[in-house]
Amino acid sequence: MFVSRGLVVGFSVAMAGVLLSGCGTRLSKAPVEDRGTSSGNASGSSSQPGVVVATPIKPLPGAENAGKPGYYTVKPGDTLIRIGLENGQGWKDIARWNNLENPNLIEVGQVLRVSASVPVPAPAASAAVASDTGVVTRPVTSSSVTPAAAASASSAPKTPASGAAPVVAVATPTPAPAPAAPPAGAVEDDVSFIWPASGALLAGFDEARNKGYDIAGKAGDAVLAAADGRVVYSGAGLRGYGNLIILKHNNTFLTAYAHNQTLLVKEDQAVRRGQKIAEMGNTDADRVKLHFEIRRQGKPVDPARYLAAR
Repeated sequence: MFVSRGLVVGFSVAMAGVLLSGCGTRLSKAPVEDRGTSSGNASGSSSQPGVVVATPIKPLPGAENAGKPGYYTVKPGDTLIRIGLENGQGWKDIARWNNLENPNLIEVGQVLRVSASVPVPAPAASAAVASDTGVVTRPVTSSSVTPAAAASASSAPKTPASGAAPVVAVATPTPAPAPAAPPAGAVEDDVSFIWPASGALLAGFDEARNKGYDIAGKAGDAVLAAADGRVVYSGAGLRGYGNLIILKHNNTFLTAYAHNQTLLVKEDQAVRRGQKIAEMGNTDADRVKLHFEIRRQGKPVDPARYLAAR
């Protein structure tokens, strides 16, 4: 049977077109997200597609001191005023110790120094070192050798036996004298407190529900400093306390006076026991009253332990 060459060529071309159109979708490349070359890979340390390179996270200020005595880790809802109250310090002192340019800007997880003096780790003891001559030398502090011992060592005969290692005079360290006991009556906790208001007691101390005394009174009644001290806070920046005054009496005790109508003292001002520092009110309270707290090392304590019974 005779078949035209042109017909055969045309048929071949048509079949090739059908095959190519059927395979076209199978040859398309699947989409791939190259996370290794995204903007988040700032280091450019990996060129492999699909590899995620984590960007180093900068540690928060003071993170190396977390958990150490004299330091505090900021929690959600904290303010510098509250941190100071709960650690027995003024907020300005904490801001200064931590070089805070903006005391209103602290971060959750940030570690703050909250003590006037923090423990300094003791230096590691130096190990004894043996020299090439076989003589073992140890560091000797200046306080462990007296001038007389040094003089006798220098005047000792310097004729060691032939072949023997030179003789080295080693002074025996003198134990440091025990610190003298503080004189009687010099206890830092010895603060004499008075009642800050003359009204009746509305609510006593309850560690879980009331961190101090609630004392009744009329608007404008005098609020007195319970002991000599320095004003470390005067304002209304602590929720639940209204117009508040905090006095620092020493490195152990603070007192707080809340819900006042008028504040009569300023921060850093020195006050005397019995001095009128505020007028009673009902700011951030359900009635006119004075909420009074005594805090020892920042922790609320029962005022009954320090105030005269009445």
